[in-house]
Amino acid sequence: MIARGIAGRIALAAIASAAVGLVILAVGVAVVGAEAFTDLMMEAGDTAEHAREMYDDSVTTVVVAASILAVVASIALAVVLGRMLARPLDEVSAAARRVADGDYAARVPRDGPEELASLADSFNQMAASLERQEAMRRDFIANAAHELRTPLTNLQGYLEALRDGVITADRATYVSLHEEADRLVRLSRSLDALAEGDAGTSPPLLVDIDLSAAVQAAVELAAPSVERAGLRLETDIPVALPARADPDRLSQVLANLLSNAVRYTPSGGTVTVRAERRPGDVLISVLNTGEGIPPEDLDRVFERFYRVEKSRDRGRGGAGIGLAIVKQLVEQSGGRVGAESRDGLTRFWVSLPGA
Repeated sequence: MIARGIAGRIALAAIASAAVGLVILAVGVAVVGAEAFTDLMMEAGDTAEHAREMYDDSVTTVVVAASILAVVASIALAVVLGRMLARPLDEVSAAARRVADGDYAARVPRDGPEELASLADSFNQMAASLERQEAMRRDFIANAAHELRTPLTNLQGYLEALRDGVITADRATYVSLHEEADRLVRLSRSLDALAEGDAGTSPPLLVDIDLSAAVQAAVELAAPSVERAGLRLETDIPVALPARADPDRLSQVLANLLSNAVRYTPSGGTVTVRAERRPGDVLISVLNTGEGIPPEDLDRVFERFYRVEKSRDRGRGGAGIGLAIVKQLVEQSGGRVGAESRDGLTRFWVSLPGA
């Protein structure tokens, strides 16, 4: 059992190394050294038997005693070194068991040799990532349950009222029922889009496109909703802007960004769409005036079901999936997304490979 641990194995390795060295030393002392000493003493007029006796009484005795001390010291040092190396590994092992049991806050101290310190850093990074993922999973479940519960509760209330004759089955009632059902359908489609992206079952079909035309088409589709919201729509789009993208996914990305901008811009505000060429890529920016996004929320706006507006009322947004879908679609196409917000101006940007 002792030999199975790293400390025991280091001790055994040290003992084996010391034993080999001692065997070599013993052979050298007992054979080579003894013969050389005897020859020298005989040349000086002494007998071989007396010379051998003198050698054994002096040199051999000292060598044997020194060898015993060397073996004991080697074992002690090996045990100490083995325990020093085994302790950080035992801490990592104990922390790994805690993580396996669901304690994602487990961390290990960074000490020991550089290799063990690097192992501790890697473990702590893994544990921190798992902790973040677990927090996101809990938020996802809670938010998904809320988004499903709200329309289902409304549907149940309407149907029970219709069944009990509390309300009449007029057109307004059916319109309300249809709105709640449509909300569930949109939510299920968004979840399907996220699941499809996670599974990677439908890889993007990247082709050379004119990004200017694609952005202009998305702006024209969003123009009626911009007008109904009482907003100004400004564009800064070059005549031609070659890029590589999946046209269908790009349309979905632009529609989500524009819808998000319209939703969070107060009446009388401005929505601006820009497109430009940069070295190696093309950049699309959707800007809107308004309250802006708090700094503590800015890094999380692309998380699934995360909403800056916590009131969850229908007038201020959907289920919080649109930006998550944008991030997923863009990154699958080899691009990047980001968000900035300061001084009452919010900007979402998408970078795509140039053609």
